[in-house]
Parts: sequence; C-alpha cells; structure tokens
Amino acid sequence: MSPVAQKGEGLVSNLNSFHLIQTCLHSKARAGELLTPHGTVPTPVFLPVGSQGAIKTLTPEEVKDVGIAMVLANTYHLYLRPGIGVIEKMGGLHKFMSWDRAILTDSGGYQIFSLAPLRRVNDEGVIFRSHIDGSQHHITPELIIQFQETLGADIIMALDECPAYDDSFEKVQMAMDRTHRWAERCQKAQKHHGQALYAIVQGGVFPQLRRQSAEYLTSLEFPGYAIGGLSIGEPKKVTQAMIDETVALLPESKPRYLMGVGSPEDIIEAVARGIDMFDSALPTRVARNGALFTWQGRHNIRNAAYSQMEQPIVPDCDCYACHNFSAAYLHHLFSCDELLAYRLATIHNLSFISNLMAKIRDAILNGTFLSFKDSFLANYQSTDEQTRLSQKQKWLKSRNLRR
Repeated sequence: MSPVAQKGEGLVSNLNSFHLIQTCLHSKARAGELLTPHGTVPTPVFLPVGSQGAIKTLTPEEVKDVGIAMVLANTYHLYLRPGIGVIEKMGGLHKFMSWDRAILTDSGGYQIFSLAPLRRVNDEGVIFRSHIDGSQHHITPELIIQFQETLGADIIMALDECPAYDDSFEKVQMAMDRTHRWAERCQKAQKHHGQALYAIVQGGVFPQLRRQSAEYLTSLEFPGYAIGGLSIGEPKKVTQAMIDETVALLPESKPRYLMGVGSPEDIIEAVARGIDMFDSALPTRVARNGALFTWQGRHNIRNAAYSQMEQPIVPDCDCYACHNFSAAYLHHLFSCDELLAYRLATIHNLSFISNLMAKIRDAILNGTFLSFKDSFLANYQSTDEQTRLSQKQKWLKSRNLRR
C-alpha cells in the first residue's frame, strides 16, 4: 500500500487559503499549497527572517534565486525603524523592500517580551522602552493589527505573550489566557480580510496548557495556527512532545506554523509531526559565523582543514557560492573578515534549506518521506544538545547586552 493519502480537495478560490494535497499515511507529514495575493507557496515551506525588511547581506533577487517563496518581516522592528507611516508612504512593505512574493509579518510579541527589563505587560497591552533609543511605547492587540494591515503582508500574526521556558505553571497559564484574550481582540480589530490572520498557541512546556490553548483558539476559527513559545531553551525531546500535543488538536484543513525553528534536523522531525511552515534566523545567523550546512551536518569553514580544499563545501550543490568558489576561497574570505564571506555563506545556507524543503515535499508527494527522513537523519550529524543549548544562551545573552 502506498504511504500517501490523496486528499482530493479542489483548489479553492480564496486568495489567502490553504490547499492540502497529500498526507503521508505512516506519519503526519503533509504537502500542500498556501494561496496568497502574491503567489502560490508550496508547503512545507521555510521562511528566512528579514526582521528589518531585508534578509541580511542579500538582495531580493538573490533570495529569489535560491528558491525562497515567502519571507518573514517583523512588525516590532519596522514600527521602531523606519516607522509604519514611512512604509505606508512608500507604498507598503512589498514595494518598500522590492519583494513581489509573499510576506508574513510577525506581531513582534517575542521581541517585545524578550525585553524583560524594558517592558510592562497588562491585559490592555504592553508598555516598553525601545532597545534603540529608550523611548517609551504602548502597544495593544488592536494597534498590532492596524500596523500589519498598513504594512500589507499576506499573512499577519496575532499579538501573544511568550513566557520564558523556565516560568512556573501559574505564570505560563496567565500568559496563555492573556494570549487568548488578545487573539479575540485581534480578530475583532481586523478590517482587511484579504490578509490571513493566524493565532498563536502558547502553553510553555505543559501538555495540558498546550491542549487547552489549541482547543480554545481553534474554536475561534482562524485561517491558520502557529505554535509559539518553543525552541527557546528547552531540550529537543520536549519541543517535539509539545508539537505532538498541539498538532493533534489543530484542524487538518488549515496551515500549521512552527515559529522559530530552522535547523535541518528539527525541520524534518517537525514535518513528520504535521508542521507546514517554519521560520528562523538560524541559517543566516550561523552562516555569518562560518557555519555551513552540508548533508552530513554543519561544518565550520573557518577550520584549517578547509584552507586548501579545492572542491566546494558541498560538491553537488548548485548554489552560486558552491558553483563558483572552492571551500579554500571561502575559508580565506572568513580568515580575512571579507564581507563577501557573509554573502556567499548566506546564499549557500538558504539554498541548502530551500533544497531540503523541496526534497521533503517531493518525498511526501511520491510516498517516500519516511525513508527520506531516516536516511537524512542517519547521515546528518546534529549539533550536540548541550552545545546547542549553550550556544543559544550565549546568543540570547549577547543580544540582550547589546540592547
């Protein structure tokens, strides 16, 4: 028996909808299409993070060339710089950043709540001080929707409260309840229904809260659902358990978006659990530090072993970096702190992720996803769990110190 179940749902006419094509019978992996005003996006899909309206070091054409169909921009950052009014005057976010494909804007909830010493939260909204100049701002769910409608993104996110990984049950429950109330207010505030408004399931690492959040938010009939508050310091097994708890209660006919996850091994595990959409700054951030994705794992191009390697870092990779340059040349650029190093490494990592998503989708469609998953994970050496958590904490600490 083929491990693929044909869904047979006819293509819908709504410009912001989800079309489920096939589901793997022996896992929850799915292939589908997001229909947006700026094109059809095949799923599963990875969204590179362009918080400021740009993917760091790359032009929009370079982002397209590696196969990216949708990017993420951040409402919090764009609100502070250059300002929502400036972008509106320039014709909206698509025109402002010269990107004619789909855009998802995050509400900025995670960024605001990571400013712990600089913000105060209550049921009305959040009062925070800018990490740029210390100016004070008051954000409400209604304003977040107004800002995102003005930006003109294809998919917009409700404002949520993201608790810390180690918060108590009581604190996480309070944040979850507030997230639910804010989701309702966002839904009521929405005026431009050509944009798809997604709700964000919270609940920390507590299974009963994850289930409660999923049940409550799905009762409100949003066009899509995100899973937030994960991959912020918890072990991977906990992340995967929370995905399982949540996905079981999300409607099959709507897209499922796992926020903040971008390592190849985590993506493939989450796809197997029924996730359709991903975003993360990880591929571009580690690229600028010299960590390049290969089918065997992440390799540090700064290592001396690459100083005389004539082949590209991934010999069969067709990205611009691998097609034109040797690993030795990239090693040289990083050794000299040449800016081209960051561009080439970013092109490679995004190309790798784009190719991975295409291979995953093809495997789902032709009924070989489980064998593809097993083969990939058998060959891919993941970053050691303790090292990964340590690196994550160092990154969070350095970011907070800059703020």
